[in-house]
Amino acid sequence: MDWLRDHMWETWLGLAMLLAVLEMFSMDFILLMLAAGALVGMGLAAFDAPIVVQVLGASGASLAMLALVRPNIVKRFHQGPDLQLGHTKLVGKQAIVTERITGHETGRIKLAGETWSAKPYDESLIIEPGETVDVLEIRGATAYVHPLPRLES
Repeated sequence: MDWLRDHMWETWLGLAMLLAVLEMFSMDFILLMLAAGALVGMGLAAFDAPIVVQVLGASGASLAMLALVRPNIVKRFHQGPDLQLGHTKLVGKQAIVTERITGHETGRIKLAGETWSAKPYDESLIIEPGETVDVLEIRGATAYVHPLPRLES
């Protein structure tokens, strides 16, 4: 037990290294926060602080890391980009009308370099060729569109 008391900072360092290595297998960022606490204990041991102060310092640092740092790290690492696949990536885009669109006639639009069949989202609208429209919804192979307001000069 005397050896442990004489080499306290090395013991804390070994514990921190062991926890950091074990973290590589769990990837939960819990053991890494505990390893940071062990490093605080090591720093206190290097200045010959009593063992009670070392344990309290390591525990406090670990709890602070778990409460304050870990949530942000977990959010950043476990959050991926919002992937929009298929037709959903075209919703919200603008298109140009190439054939007249009415509530009774399916027209055509040029959307993302492709020609799509289109109907007006509001069936009472008539949208003429050349107008710019917003794609509000896609059902099957038909885009439901709404004209953009024109700026009068």
